[in-house]
Amino acid sequence: MTERHTAPISMDELADAALPLVTAYGGGGFTIGGKRWETPILVRREGVEPLAISGIADLSPTDLVPLLGKRGAIDLLLVGGGERLVQPSAALRKALREAGIGVEAMDSGAAARTFNVLLLEARRVAAVLVPL
Repeated sequence: MTERHTAPISMDELADAALPLVTAYGGGGFTIGGKRWETPILVRREGVEPLAISGIADLSPTDLVPLLGKRGAIDLLLVGGGERLVQPSAALRKALREAGIGVEAMDSGAAARTFNVLLLEARRVAAVLVPL
């Protein structure tokens, strides 16, 4: 049997696949597609949008109209609360549940990494990321 070795693929190489992968985070922001974002953002397969919030406590259903208005567009929303896990409001969780969208809260680093993996698996996922 012939042993086969492959070189590891870097996030920069994967980013060339036209997916909005988070290639760096920390220092007050995120790098996606070569662009630095230093505000809270909504990231999904279609791209990145800035959010006019200061933290997860400010996040409301109106901030997520692009997701809530398209039933079936995503199955899971990852909520990255910055340096720590911050649960979204009960009203937001209810609106997401009614739209058939699951929600998982975690710190922003974990949310960015999880988003990348799920997106590469062709899962219908989006993430709200608050800068670290």
